[in-house]
Amino acid sequence: MLFSPEEILETISMIGKENFDIRAVTLGISLHDCASPSEKETCENVYRKICACAGRMVPEAEKLERKYGIPIINKRVSVTPISTVIAPCVRGLDAGRGENAAVEVAKALDRAARDNGIDLVGGYSALVHGGIGRSDAVLAGSLPRALSETERVCGSLNVATTQSGVNLDAVSLAARQVKMLAEATGKDKGFGAAKFVVLCNAPGDIPFMAGAFHGYGCGEAAVNVGVSGPGTVKAAVSALPPGADAAEVAEAVKRAAFKITRAGELVGRELAKNLGVPFGSVDLSLAPTTKTADSVAEVLEEIGLTRAGAPGSTAALYLLTNAMKSGGAMATRRAGGYSGAFIPVSEDARMNDAVESGAMTLPKLEAMTSVCSVGLDMIAIPGATPWEAIAAIVADEMAIGVANNKCTGARLIPVPGGKAGETVDFGGLFGKATIIGVGSESGARFVSRGGRMPAPIHSMRN
Repeated sequence: MLFSPEEILETISMIGKENFDIRAVTLGISLHDCASPSEKETCENVYRKICACAGRMVPEAEKLERKYGIPIINKRVSVTPISTVIAPCVRGLDAGRGENAAVEVAKALDRAARDNGIDLVGGYSALVHGGIGRSDAVLAGSLPRALSETERVCGSLNVATTQSGVNLDAVSLAARQVKMLAEATGKDKGFGAAKFVVLCNAPGDIPFMAGAFHGYGCGEAAVNVGVSGPGTVKAAVSALPPGADAAEVAEAVKRAAFKITRAGELVGRELAKNLGVPFGSVDLSLAPTTKTADSVAEVLEEIGLTRAGAPGSTAALYLLTNAMKSGGAMATRRAGGYSGAFIPVSEDARMNDAVESGAMTLPKLEAMTSVCSVGLDMIAIPGATPWEAIAAIVADEMAIGVANNKCTGARLIPVPGGKAGETVDFGGLFGKATIIGVGSESGARFVSRGGRMPAPIHSMRN
C-alpha cells in the first residue's frame, strides 16, 4: 500500500486539526482449545493463550503510533464466545456452582488483559438467537457478577438474527441481567451495564466494545481495526460551498471516509504482520468522542439540521452512513464489523446536548438506528425502569435489525436512583448522559408471551 506525499500531508492535518485517530485495534483470539472439564485448567488455559497471543500487541501498536504519528486510542482483545469455552467445566454442575466457575473464567480474562496492558477484552458472550443452551444460561446468569467483579471484561448476548427471528425468552433474560448489572454497580452509577450489549445479527469481527467477540470461522487469530474521524468528515462537509446539494455532500463524505479507512488499513495490516497473524477487517463506523468537533451529531448539524433530533435527522444520518460505507469500501479489501455510524448518547457530547434540550428522544433515537449501525447506545434511563420495559425496548431494536437484515444493538444503563432529566457522569471517554424517560405505557404483556418471533419472509433466500 503506497501513499502519495499529498495523502501524508492530509493525514497529518486530520490528526492535528480534526481529532482523527485509530479508535481501536482488536486482536481476535480463538479459545476453542482452552476448554476443559476442569475449571482450574480452563482458567489457566485461557490466561496462557491470551498472554501467548497478545503479549506483544501493545508494544507493537505503540511502535506504529510512533512510526506514523497516528494515535491508537485502545488496544483490545476479543475471544471466542465464552459460553462455548465453559461448556465442559459446567456440565453437571447446578446453576450456582456453574456460575461460580464462569466468573472465575471471567477473572482469568481480566488478569490476562491487565498483565498485558490490554484496555478491554470482549467475548464474555453467548449466541442465543436460536435457543438458550445449558452453558449459555450459565454464562447469562453469571453476567452481573462477572462484569461487576472485573475491570476490563465486556459481554454480550446475541438474541436475534434475520434467519432465526427474535428470541423473546433471550430478550427477557438479557433485560433482567441489565437490571442486575446496574444494581451490582450502583456505586458507579450502574456503569456495569455499559460493559454489556444485547445484539442482533452480530458479526464475528467487531473491534468495538462491548460487542466484540472472535466469531466462529474467523480462524485462530486476526487483527481487526476500528477507525474514527467525525472531525474529518465535518471539516469536509463544512468546506463545501453553501449551495452544495445532497449528492455533493455525500461525495465529500465519501472522500473523507476513503482517507480515514486507508490509514486504518495501513496500521491494521502492519500490526497483523508484526504479530504474525492474519489481518481481519476494518470497521468503517464513524465513532464519536466527548471532544468538541469529534461528534456525529455535529456532522448532522453541518449537513443541515439545527440540532440532532430535528425533523430530517434520520434522512441526514442515512446520507452520512451510506456515504461512509461507500467511501470506506473503496479504500479497503476487507470491510467488516458494524461499518456504519455510531450515535451513542453519553460518548457524543453534542448528542447528549440534544437529549438535554428535548430535541432528541428515545423514539427518535430508535428511528435513527434503522439507518446506522450499532443501535441504541450508551443511553441512561431511570433506575426504577422495570426489566419488562427494558425488554420491550430491546425487542423493538432487535425487530429493526431482523427486518432490515442489519446489525443492531441495545446498550441501556438503568442508573440506580436516577430520574429522567438528571445528568450522570461516567467519566473519561464514556462521558456524561442526560437520563431519558421511557414513558409510562407498558409492553410487559407482549414480552411476557415469550417464544420466538418468526423470521421475516425475505430471510428465505436459498
